[in-house]
Amino acid sequence: MNQTEVFYRQVLRIRRVEEEVARVYPTDKIKSPVHLSIGQEGVSVGICAALRKTDVVCPTYRGHALYLAKGGDLNAMIAELYGKVTGCTRGKGGSMHLIDVAAGVLGASAIVGTTIPLAVGYAYAQRVKKTDTVVASFFGDGAVDEGAFHESMNFAALHKLPVLFVCENNFYSIHSPQLARQPHANLCDRASSYGVKSEQLDGCDVPELYARAQAAVESVRAGDGPRFLECMTYRFREHVGPNEDFHAGYRSREEAEPWFARDPLRLLGQRLDPIVRTRIEAEVELEIADAFAFAESSPFPPSEELLADVYLEAQ
Repeated sequence: MNQTEVFYRQVLRIRRVEEEVARVYPTDKIKSPVHLSIGQEGVSVGICAALRKTDVVCPTYRGHALYLAKGGDLNAMIAELYGKVTGCTRGKGGSMHLIDVAAGVLGASAIVGTTIPLAVGYAYAQRVKKTDTVVASFFGDGAVDEGAFHESMNFAALHKLPVLFVCENNFYSIHSPQLARQPHANLCDRASSYGVKSEQLDGCDVPELYARAQAAVESVRAGDGPRFLECMTYRFREHVGPNEDFHAGYRSREEAEPWFARDPLRLLGQRLDPIVRTRIEAEVELEIADAFAFAESSPFPPSEELLADVYLEAQ
């Protein structure tokens, strides 16, 4: 399977999972709010392709794409959205708290910016243990305004920690446009002020993003200190929930049209033979149907789970 086929399968898989989540969500079978990555999938796929299985990622609450791109268990993810005991946090965390330690996915958080210092702490532990693990911290443009971002950047730069800071800049923090919150669209300049090498990348061009991310990861792994990647992207659906939100007035469909035209899934699909594309699509549909069937048939947590994982249990 060539690189384009791999990337197309991964982006398609994430897209179709989330479209199915959006379809099921109004039935109330899904028990938690959902922040969909539709339109932004290329960033997670391109970056994760440059990471090793032993590397670690720290997601945000909009983390479905990253969880799946890094190899998180699909069945466990859908079951978690359903609140089932077979979910990745046994039905207790929901969409915003996905975790799969075996795949290198540290727990996501519903609070903006909170996983950034966790990523830096994990990277510091790897430095102490003398491993060659790279930690990728993902966050949105809104998180760059948080104090935790600046403290983390400063500490990581000071100690030359193996952290890849990945900003998925979709231009909005909930409903607030970037330039209503920041005087200049200069996120790379902000990162560079801490002595962190920074670059702005096209989040829609997955092969190019992968190539640039690969170089950044190699630099981090070699001990050259952290890197900052600002990946320009755009979410197609509302901030939270399954629908579009252009009627809300804070952004327009006209603004979104150029991003629809540069949909990473479409760009990748155009590079494939239609027969190959059809085969991949059929295989992905079967996998997704199985995952939702698994979630549907799984039980809810038993009552004794209520206090499990709250207190330290006797050994």
